[in-house]
Amino acid sequence: MLRLLSLFTVLSLLLTHETQAQKSPKREFRGAWIATVSNIDWPSRQGLPSVQQQQELISRLDALKAMGCNAVFLQVRPAADALYASRFEPWSRFLSGRQGQQPFPAYDPLSFAIEEAHKRNMELHAWFNPFRALTDSKKNPNPKNHITYTHPDWIISYGGKSYIDPGVPEAREYVINVIMDVVNRYDVDGIHLDDYFYPYRIAGVEFGDQRSFQRFKGDFTQKDEWRRNNVSTFVATLYNNIKGEKAYVKFGISPFGVWRNASKDPEGSNTRGGQTCYDDLYSDILLWQKNGWVDYTLPQLYWEHGHRAAAFETLLPWWENHSYKRHMYFGLGVYRMAESKAGIWQGPHEILRQIRDIRDASHNPGVVFYSTSSFDKISTALRDSLSYGANKFYAFPPQMPWLDKKAPEAPVVKIMDAAYPKLQWDAVDAPKGDRISYAVYRFGPNEHVDLNANEHIISVQNTTGFSDKEVRAADRYTYVVTALDRLWNESKASNQVKL
Repeated sequence: MLRLLSLFTVLSLLLTHETQAQKSPKREFRGAWIATVSNIDWPSRQGLPSVQQQQELISRLDALKAMGCNAVFLQVRPAADALYASRFEPWSRFLSGRQGQQPFPAYDPLSFAIEEAHKRNMELHAWFNPFRALTDSKKNPNPKNHITYTHPDWIISYGGKSYIDPGVPEAREYVINVIMDVVNRYDVDGIHLDDYFYPYRIAGVEFGDQRSFQRFKGDFTQKDEWRRNNVSTFVATLYNNIKGEKAYVKFGISPFGVWRNASKDPEGSNTRGGQTCYDDLYSDILLWQKNGWVDYTLPQLYWEHGHRAAAFETLLPWWENHSYKRHMYFGLGVYRMAESKAGIWQGPHEILRQIRDIRDASHNPGVVFYSTSSFDKISTALRDSLSYGANKFYAFPPQMPWLDKKAPEAPVVKIMDAAYPKLQWDAVDAPKGDRISYAVYRFGPNEHVDLNANEHIISVQNTTGFSDKEVRAADRYTYVVTALDRLWNESKASNQVKL
């Protein structure tokens, strides 16, 4: 039974349904971050039994799917630890309550998450914090074989946390090996890195990498340039390693929302960001875009329209204009609604307006919500507006032709029972490593068969049969089915089946 919608939600839907649901694109990346550090999103607390952890994750995925999401970012390495059976690092205490101890009864959360996401035709991107070693530099709960003990020369404490020094080539190689272990052993759809390689700058406090600078600076005389080169070398090497192992695995990074201010660089945005990617986090993101070292960039645009220092309407077109033939998606701050007690973040209208603007401005639109548990802390108005309005219709993630653009063969569909709409088709052959899903389209008696009209998609599924229980055979509908590979290349339409 459908839950009753609040009056506020009904009014929101009336305002947004006609303007957003009808413009909902067929190709759109729709995701959400599930943060595990400090149990922000999942699991709800440390030490829960495995079955309860699994049920909580299933509930998260079901809620995101209901809101139209087709991808999820699961944080699998919060601080040089693992929410999976790592060959390099200890089990995270955010699962079991004790660093190095696996959940009980034993299971692999990443394998479980991948399986459950794929059941729902959602991509699973494994999210890594690449260089954070300890969330509290004064406490080290790790076993003695942890990187902080075996290589203390790689570890720098800064701002109350500890970091693996990106300036040490062996340390960068270690982190790449950690990530590649997941690429090799797990059926992930993407590898995702968050916003800081070097930590956010603290005024008047220098990051303590002078020793590694003196040792590894080479021809660099400016430490800032050397730091940027360290990060760029790491990004380029990781990208090439991923593609050499599994070319279809997407690689993306979620930078801070301001690259550079125009006051420092004419190519920068008309903003007054207190910190920037280039100058403070040493991330030369435009270089990575230009050189094709990422498949998507996902800037965190957590500011509202009209913000005095970093307005959403300023940053959106700036990033879109600097995509350089790679995908540009946008992180939206649902957490701002949870934190706000008054003003523009009250109610769903700012987020919905941002989604509308992204759809209008982007060649390959995409939004990712931070973070999943924020939806628990606000009214149902945003969730309902997404489920029944802005994201009412299915959307496939945008294609990435530089990875693969060959579509599967079209299915051949037949009617299994003339009394009611029951369809069946043979499985489409999938190359090694691929995953095939199917989209079922339904058209009325006088409607033209148009695969661009996503309002006609009534199912996206992994199985090869479909029963339409919403209509009667006497209603004279036409059905077609398409096949999609794991990179969402879509086949031509099947034969038309008419009832």
